[in-house]
Amino acid sequence: MRYPRLFNSLTAMILPTEPIGSFPRPPALLAAIADHAAGRIGQAALDAQYDDAVRDTIATLERLGSPVVTDGEQRKSSFATYPLSGLDTLAPDGAVIPFADGHTRQLPRLTTGPFRYATRSQTYLTAAQQHATVPVKQAVIAPSALSLLYPAQGIDGYPREAFLDDLVDEAEADIRGALDAGAQTVQLDFTEGRLSIKLDPSKGLLQAFVALNNRVLERFTPQERARIGVHTCPGGDQDSTHSLDVDYVELLPSLFAIDAGVFYVQLAGEAEPERVLAAIAEHARPHQRIFVGVTNPVDPVVETADQVRDRVLRAAEYISPDRLGTCDDCGFAPFADDLSTSRDTAWAKVRARVEGTALAAEQLAG
Repeated sequence: MRYPRLFNSLTAMILPTEPIGSFPRPPALLAAIADHAAGRIGQAALDAQYDDAVRDTIATLERLGSPVVTDGEQRKSSFATYPLSGLDTLAPDGAVIPFADGHTRQLPRLTTGPFRYATRSQTYLTAAQQHATVPVKQAVIAPSALSLLYPAQGIDGYPREAFLDDLVDEAEADIRGALDAGAQTVQLDFTEGRLSIKLDPSKGLLQAFVALNNRVLERFTPQERARIGVHTCPGGDQDSTHSLDVDYVELLPSLFAIDAGVFYVQLAGEAEPERVLAAIAEHARPHQRIFVGVTNPVDPVVETADQVRDRVLRAAEYISPDRLGTCDDCGFAPFADDLSTSRDTAWAKVRARVEGTALAAEQLAG
């Protein structure tokens, strides 16, 4: 279904635009991380570099006109494993995630219970808020991703059901802490959604993921869920993906069954964006705002503002503009050691997204 453009030409229109989360770490921080690991500098020196990187990330986003900022996940070793930092109940041989270019990432494996977060997202949020003059959003890992920590063979004395109960409690506390601390939006990273169809074409795993995420979200009020978003993409690491070959349309009905108020959907990297937009229009519920990806972090070519404008206008033919926003397809460096995209390239893409979104808003309003 295509929506008519019903706007008073005298009414200014603003389309929201947001980053997803991560940005490449500056060279000074990467050097400090290596020096700390080798014992050449202490924790205080490393913390100073983290602070500088967060400050610079937020200042640059604000200078580029971003109305909402993140800390760029500068302090996280990865978007998925930040709650685990400091835990001693893990083994390194967990689930392996293969990427299209042949490289892999491996999750740890839980060895004993009870499961608890060692680090909560509120820690990153409050540190970022010290430097920001605009609203700050906070990315968190979806509980469905952390469910992969539990081994298939089980854990003696700690059944899977007990683990899931603990995980739901911990995920709720992580989200609620960020909301209570003033996050503009809390964004659940759900990159495993599309991957789950590759792992299990019956979609049984996907349905289990959606049900688990909804177990957490049902603990929040409708007003709170309006500030909770879900991000989906086919992975983005070292300029490669893990599930771009999975038909996006197979994911979308289940994606919008997640009881969140905001969705950040990868789109710039899709070969058939109109087909995807048609499916979004069919399955998204009326109260759900849709941010479409208009820049592709795994593509080194920087988009122009005009390209972004045209992508937004195309999306507005399928999604009512009063429910539409823009974002990047995914984070630019979801793992700290991902050096495939330079910081300057990421900023250039952000500039194109912000300027192109404004051009589209102007045209829609006119």
